[in-house]
Amino acid sequence: MTAATPDASQPAVPYGTPEAPRIAVRGEARLEVDPEIARIGITVAARGRDRRSALDDLTRRNTEVLDLVKSYGEAVERLETGAFSITPELARHGRGERVRTYHGSVRVTAELTDFTALGELTTRLADLDLTRVDGPWWALRPDSPAHREARKKAVHEAVQRAREYAEALGTSLSALVELADIGAESAPPAYPQAPGRMRSAAFAGAAEDTPAPLDLEPQRQRVHAAINARFTMVPPRL
Repeated sequence: MTAATPDASQPAVPYGTPEAPRIAVRGEARLEVDPEIARIGITVAARGRDRRSALDDLTRRNTEVLDLVKSYGEAVERLETGAFSITPELARHGRGERVRTYHGSVRVTAELTDFTALGELTTRLADLDLTRVDGPWWALRPDSPAHREARKKAVHEAVQRAREYAEALGTSLSALVELADIGAESAPPAYPQAPGRMRSAAFAGAAEDTPAPLDLEPQRQRVHAAINARFTMVPPRL
């Protein structure tokens, strides 16, 4: 019994045929654009000899932070409360489970679109009692026009590259066979989100006067798009 042989009239994918030669190219685009949003992390802390006093101080400081952030109105696009904790600290010496003090903390995240207000708000937050400010982390929105522009440029580059190959053979493109994102046919890898540069992080006590606002320069964002494209071309005369 002999093994079946492939039909010679059907070319093996993904190759073309003499009547319809195939060109496969990759198109890429890299852009640098201004960020659209900035995120800051705010951690409010409290400490007390008993649980109730720690909770009362934490509640008061958390309310003060939320009221301050909300006072910036439309400049703040999103305000979210994350982790909350109240933790007893046991005495290092002595017998039994004697609690020495209680530590409390609340984590708040704010997302701003007005970078003019960002420096002032960050400075005022860092000036509050037992309040830590981390960030900002600059980013683009998921539906940012910059992503669309990068994809368009990647497609244009792929078409231009394929045309150059065809012209080098003295012919031209005839049809688009396939257009796909890199990795579209396989499970996409999990890439961690790149953080922006950390600009301020401080535990601070209240000052008598309001400090001068920090001068925060937005970090340019890099946008990348890559596609695979396959074309057929008019058979060249070699």
